[in-house]
This record gives sequence, structure tokens and C-alpha cells, in this order.
Amino acid sequence: MARPREPIRLIEAKGKKHLTKAEVEERLASEPQPVTDDIAPPSFLTAAQKKRFDTLAGQLQKIKIMGETDVETLARYVEAQMLYEDATRELRRLKKDKPKREAFEMLGEYYDHLGRFYDLEEAQARKQDRHFKQAQTAARELGLTISSRCKLQVPVKEDEAPPANKFDRFKVAK
Repeated sequence: MARPREPIRLIEAKGKKHLTKAEVEERLASEPQPVTDDIAPPSFLTAAQKKRFDTLAGQLQKIKIMGETDVETLARYVEAQMLYEDATRELRRLKKDKPKREAFEMLGEYYDHLGRFYDLEEAQARKQDRHFKQAQTAARELGLTISSRCKLQVPVKEDEAPPANKFDRFKVAK
């Protein structure tokens, strides 16, 4: 099974292939480059979501992985992330409102309220989990997770000093 094609700059940074200048230019010309002329948040986002969208879009543009075609994916991520946060807040609020035994005179009434509480808690936890999975999938597609960023990141060569000559110790001082 063939491996996915890597960008030419990544191949050069790894130093694993020796390509001619013509081959490098040909690969560069054939690689798609993100178009970043008109990146704007979609109209269906709220003001808070648009602010988060702009922040993330700026960060993704800095590392040169976001283009105009990724706008909808980023908008879906922002929407799913905010829904997840809302579901998490609701679940915390719900847990604070758990029925207390002391508030009920009859044990049966307490268990009825407790059963309804657990049903609500379970439904809210499923909702939270669903939104988490949606946000996680979109984040992975955009390179917003650590593991997906590692796959996208081009290693930077550090300026290294040339290795010491192993025969220098045999030189005679003049």
C-alpha cells in the first residue's frame, strides 16, 4: 500500500531524498496552495462564534494550512465546540441540582425524583459526548489537535555546527 504523498518542503526538511532543482520546481508547481484572499466567517455564526472563528483562522493562516475552502469546516468546528461547552455547563448545573434525600418526606417520592434526575443526566451526557465527537473530528481535520499538527508540521532544520573532525587530535601544533 502506497504512503500518502508528502509536500516537497517536508521531504527537503527531512533530508531523505535528493531531488534536482527541476524536480523540486515541478513538485512545487503541482502542489495545491491554500488561497487566503477572502477568509470571512459565515453569516450563520453568532458574534461570539465569529470572534473565535477569526482568532482560529488567523492562527491557521500563520502556519499556512488554511484556505478559503476550509471556512465551512472551521465554522462547523466552532459551532460544535460551543455546543459542547454549553452541554458541559448544563451537565454541571444539573449535577448541582441533584435531589437531596432530606427534601422529601416519603422515600418513594425521593426515588421518583432521583430516577428522573438520572434520566436527564444521562441524556445530557450523551448530548455532551455527541458534541465532543463532532468538535474532535473537525479539529482533527483542521490540524487543531496535537497528533494532527504533528502530521502537518514541517521539521525546521537548526543551524548546526559542522561535526568535529575525528582526526584533529592527531594534528601536531606548529
